[in-house]
Amino acid sequence: MSATPENVITIVSGLPRSGTSMMMRMLDAGGIPALTDNIRVADDDNPRGYFEFEPVKKTKEDASWLGRAGGKVVKMVYRLLYDLPADREYTVVFMRRHLSEVIKSQDVMLDRLGKGKGDMSEDKLKALFEQQLKEFDAWLDKQTHFKRIDISYNDAMSDPKPVVSALNEFFDGKLNTDAMLKVVEPQLYHQRAEG
Repeated sequence: MSATPENVITIVSGLPRSGTSMMMRMLDAGGIPALTDNIRVADDDNPRGYFEFEPVKKTKEDASWLGRAGGKVVKMVYRLLYDLPADREYTVVFMRRHLSEVIKSQDVMLDRLGKGKGDMSEDKLKALFEQQLKEFDAWLDKQTHFKRIDISYNDAMSDPKPVVSALNEFFDGKLNTDAMLKVVEPQLYHQRAEG
């Protein structure tokens, strides 16, 4: 039994490395079953797993997976939300994290995978992310089939109780808040902003 209606699809979204995997675990523990395929396994960057579902990456070409997603929570990088058909209702938990931490975390992951960071400076990358998120926010605000809550990863890691309380209110008081609080592991918060 899901804590959300069967006709509503819950999406955890945000930039990569913004705490989306943690939020997937929290909502799954809270009573919204996670739609995942476990193809991408846990590693040093996400020791509790990625909670991904491969078909979301091809939503533009094939959105048939949505038929299995009602009453569940699925993770999607924010740019993929543009591809979702407007004939359904979506509830979006959008993760925010200090951009310097997002960039640092991505750099560490790319380094661990043996991939280069690219030529763009941190300042330029931060400006690019800011612009993309601004455009995305403006677009999402106009979509009547989306309902959304923004959650700060930084707040969730420093004091999870108010964050879990806000989420529970957003989901009409149907979440198991005690189980959600047990999922938050501050020891996994590695790339912190200075100051």
